[in-house]
Amino acid sequence: MAENATKHTPLEDAQGLGAGVFLCALGLVFLTHLGFITGQTAGIAVIISYLTGWSFGPIFFVINLPFYLLAWHRLGPEFTLKTVLCVTALSVLTSVIPQGFGITHLNPALGAIAFGVMTGVGLLALFRHKGSLGGIGVVGLLIQDTTGFRAGYFQLAVDLVIFCVAFLLFPAERVLYSLLGAVVLNLIIAINHRRDRYLGT
Repeated sequence: MAENATKHTPLEDAQGLGAGVFLCALGLVFLTHLGFITGQTAGIAVIISYLTGWSFGPIFFVINLPFYLLAWHRLGPEFTLKTVLCVTALSVLTSVIPQGFGITHLNPALGAIAFGVMTGVGLLALFRHKGSLGGIGVVGLLIQDTTGFRAGYFQLAVDLVIFCVAFLLFPAERVLYSLLGAVVLNLIIAINHRRDRYLGT
């Protein structure tokens, strides 16, 4: 099937990556509004942000810097450049989006699920157009491409470690709601992200 497919045009990539980053940023706005955490590199940045009071965006950008070298050598310059653009855009959007609307009430369980769905679908769009949000996602994609072990399952394992640490820092109820969102996110990726199903890549 893939033999008859055509590659994405630059416009298609821009649309797919832009929509994916926007969904991820919106999901993170929901997450941080509730004071929840998440896994992967974004989760580390969120935890540091809560503990220090620093803004999420700059922390997330800096944490990703070491992973760009790995991505460049193992996944190629196209993937790396798209990832740098996506990480930069997410760092900006997570600061800009909350200025556009306010949340007066959000059920914790609904917010966690909404975060998981929006961010999971957003990440699928990024992967579909050969991009990512860097960090653990880069390692997960590399492992999937070299061993066949699903990126979502790898990321879920990393998330479990992060959440075990979070139980030592935050109230248990807060961490459990956060874990719900992370499970939804990673199951969406694990079930739906398969490169052999993609055309036009």
